Amino acid sequence: MAIRSACAVVFPFDLFGNAGTGAGAQLLADVLQEAIDDTALETQPTRPQAYTKSLTIEEFPFETLHDVSQWRDTGRAAVRAARTEADFTLWLAGNHLGVLPLYEELGPDALVIQFDAHLDCYDLHDTTPELSHGNWLLHAQSALPKIVNVGHRDLFLKPKAIRNTFAAVFPAEELMTNMSEVLAQLRQLTAHAKQVWFDLDTDVLDPAFAPAVHQATPFGLTPQQLLSIMLALWSDRVVGVSVSEFDPGRDDRDRTLQLLGWLLERLLLRQAEASGKPSR
Repeated sequence: MAIRSACAVVFPFDLFGNAGTGAGAQLLADVLQEAIDDTALETQPTRPQAYTKSLTIEEFPFETLHDVSQWRDTGRAAVRAARTEADFTLWLAGNHLGVLPLYEELGPDALVIQFDAHLDCYDLHDTTPELSHGNWLLHAQSALPKIVNVGHRDLFLKPKAIRNTFAAVFPAEELMTNMSEVLAQLRQLTAHAKQVWFDLDTDVLDPAFAPAVHQATPFGLTPQQLLSIMLALWSDRVVGVSVSEFDPGRDDRDRTLQLLGWLLERLLLRQAEASGKPSR
């Protein structure tokens, strides 16, 4: 049984920090389009047929002053349209700021499992008070979802500042030393959520595996850890996945592109499995 409907929204906004990541969102969309095209040419039954026939891709350009000035309203409208038209949404953003309209539209009834090396609620001496990719969680115009960070390596913020923004945090070192307990707590959190969204900032991964990021931070997650957590928490309450902060100009032999492309295809298959058995 295939996914009833899925939509990939390409939202390559990358202003106010980490320019170049917009091209990453577009490149990941190309990976998905290639999967659709290749599957359509195949004469034998294949697993991707479980999602490619029901997957649509829509891109929002930021090529004019008007496009840029309306980015937030455009993003919120795109989220509403995608969630109305599709059962499952992929949100391919430029920098992490590009998921702010998504968070605002998800609202307080949703739970976001956020994979990110950084806790984007910084109010430090070198952080501008204006909206940026480092403080966007402090600039929401409506109530945010419950946010649980997984994999951060922050060494600056005190617990009170973190609690003001996050429902819970699980730093990367805790995953390395006590993965089973972290998974148990995450399962409990997701079990009580009406809707679950996975938000992946590429820099959560160790730069040894995903070098194509601007804020590379050591001691990150391995791809195996990331995938195992996502699959362990997957259920019919998962309504979407977002990916951001991939800059192909910083990649090494397309390693990050191949990792993220494979992950997106695997998660689409997982969603198909959650809806029934994928085509064989």
